[in-house]
Amino acid sequence: MVRLADRKRRQYAAYQPVFWRLAPSARAQHEKFLAGLVDDPDVLSLVATLDEEVRGFVVGRLVPAPPIYDPGGPCLYVDDFVVSREREWSSVGGALLRGVRHLGASRGAVQVVAVSGALDFAKRRLLADADLEVASEWWVAPLD
Repeated sequence: MVRLADRKRRQYAAYQPVFWRLAPSARAQHEKFLAGLVDDPDVLSLVATLDEEVRGFVVGRLVPAPPIYDPGGPCLYVDDFVVSREREWSSVGGALLRGVRHLGASRGAVQVVAVSGALDFAKRRLLADADLEVASEWWVAPLD
């Protein structure tokens, strides 16, 4: 999981080097972060493997909606969501997304909020095909 996430972060840093600039200890910090999620009862994690190779994973966290919005219940927040090969978004990624959405709904989540890089076209296509819509975009620039 850490290897796949690290590769995705590097891809995103090439897309947008200001927002996605990697910290020197990014990989180690993310490994620690992911390990901490395993025991959290509000975290749903699924890993897809084939012949003992991790082909993708998704981590969904059950979080309350911001207090100024009322979607009717908690949100399933999906940030860490990666597949090993771009062509596997529709197959592996689709299965992971369906699985984590099912688990989130069974725990009371009323909506899914998924993060994707702006130029991650295959992932964005999967999200759109799964009936997710763009709700917000973050625009960034360095300050002089």
